[in-house]
Amino acid sequence: MLSDAFGREVTDIRISVTKRCNFGCVYCHDEGLGPVARPRTPHGEEMTPAEIDRLVGVAREYGIRSVKFTGGEPLVRDDLEEIVGRTVARISDVSLTTNGSMLAARAESLRDAGLKRVNVSVDSIDPERFQAIRKGGLSGVLRGIREALRVGLKPVKLNMVVFAATVEEIPRMIEFVGATDGLKLQLIQFMPELVQHREWMTDIDAVRRWLEDHASHVIVREMHHRRVYLFREVEVELVDPVYNSEFCSNCHRIRVTHKGELKGCLNRTDDLVPTRGLDDEALRGAFRRVVANRMPYYGAYVTDFPSRASLAEPLPMVARTRAA
Repeated sequence: MLSDAFGREVTDIRISVTKRCNFGCVYCHDEGLGPVARPRTPHGEEMTPAEIDRLVGVAREYGIRSVKFTGGEPLVRDDLEEIVGRTVARISDVSLTTNGSMLAARAESLRDAGLKRVNVSVDSIDPERFQAIRKGGLSGVLRGIREALRVGLKPVKLNMVVFAATVEEIPRMIEFVGATDGLKLQLIQFMPELVQHREWMTDIDAVRRWLEDHASHVIVREMHHRRVYLFREVEVELVDPVYNSEFCSNCHRIRVTHKGELKGCLNRTDDLVPTRGLDDEALRGAFRRVVANRMPYYGAYVTDFPSRASLAEPLPMVARTRAA
């Protein structure tokens, strides 16, 4: 197993299979490769199934035990079932992050290929607000979630980015998740340094305090030491990496871009290690190099935005709860 200079073992790998997407989320930090209306053959920049299979094979050699596929929107690729099937033959724990709009038609075939579970991005269950944030329709996403649950891709985690436009939606989202068996909620802190919108930031520590005040129990996961808040039977996980050294000190994941470049952190672009054209030994060396180059704390790169402590404005949901 690979370990970096700070004692963090690498156990997970997150692989982007495309930059293409059929949505246009306002907080997206990736310009993409143009709009896609339906699943199509791979773009020329994207790794082939064979290239992905080779990377996963080396990952397995180094003891990596979990693979998550992402994008862009991974379901724009019509060969995703092949990619999943080849991956599962090497590493059995394979999951997917998707916007869910194309999931209904393929949930069963992905499950049959060996996919274990999915994360679906849902920032609001209000159709108009959803459309304004994600530039896509909510109804198709909800169909995809229902189909994923039906075929057994459980749990289905709903990813909700927490920023000015969504923070007041959190209580309603918790109620929505609690009404359907098999759903979990993951609150993901908005990362302002990626899209340069200071005015969208919200006080994530106030969100955490609200969760602590209203939850019945709190659990700490091994991954990133994330907090999981229990609201009766509803699990609400908080992902808050910005200015959070504890989060980074417990990160065990490396990433792969759609071009096959290894990277040690989602938020860095200066640590890319190309892998295309390498022989087997050089590919193994690329894995060792990207892990050796991992930094202890990505927050050191966040210099142009307020610290967590300076964001102390009242939260809309807190004000409503107190008034009630």
